[in-house]
Amino acid sequence: MSEQMTKIYKTKLSSEKAGSLFPHSAFMKRLFDLFICFITVLILLPFFIITTLAVRITSRGPSLYWSDRVGLNNLIFRMPKFRTMQINTPAVATHLLADPDQYLSPIGSFLRKTSLDELPQLWSIMKGDMSFVGPRPALFNQDDLIALRTQCGVHELVPGLTGWAQINGRDELPIPDKVKLDVEYLHRQSFWFDLKILWLTFIKVVRRDGVSH
Repeated sequence: MSEQMTKIYKTKLSSEKAGSLFPHSAFMKRLFDLFICFITVLILLPFFIITTLAVRITSRGPSLYWSDRVGLNNLIFRMPKFRTMQINTPAVATHLLADPDQYLSPIGSFLRKTSLDELPQLWSIMKGDMSFVGPRPALFNQDDLIALRTQCGVHELVPGLTGWAQINGRDELPIPDKVKLDVEYLHRQSFWFDLKILWLTFIKVVRRDGVSH
């Protein structure tokens, strides 16, 4: 077993021992997602409209970018985001681009730093492809991340708009560290832990922490 896998399995075992005193069922989590999604759409509707217009006006192409993502049990689904890159950008993770800045749209950096580009993912939450909290869905071609998550059982989680790894490094995390945090979340799931992650995500967004591009 590789050193990185050994570390991840140690985290998995320690998390299992810790356990959550308040686990929540998939049904209750789904109800919570739908309720928060409905409230969020009502509150943020003006931001949807303004951002849609801003993307269309400042660069060529549609407002939304749909990417193939890996969901529950490694099934592929289509996830929308407000487009932050030019339409000729290669379909790879941003950190794999030689010079990501050259592909950003005029307002792309702002949308990413404020996380406004993530708003359309509320559609994926309403459909059930995603949850508010869970591991961030991998791109269909991130084979190393998908393989490591599958070995550790993380593929059994519904991917999230935000997650434990997101608030502990986001774009800055190497893949083994990201999966280690995903495994920790897998074994610490609870209603209160999800609320904590959502609150810390809000703090991170306000401070604009952990976004590389």
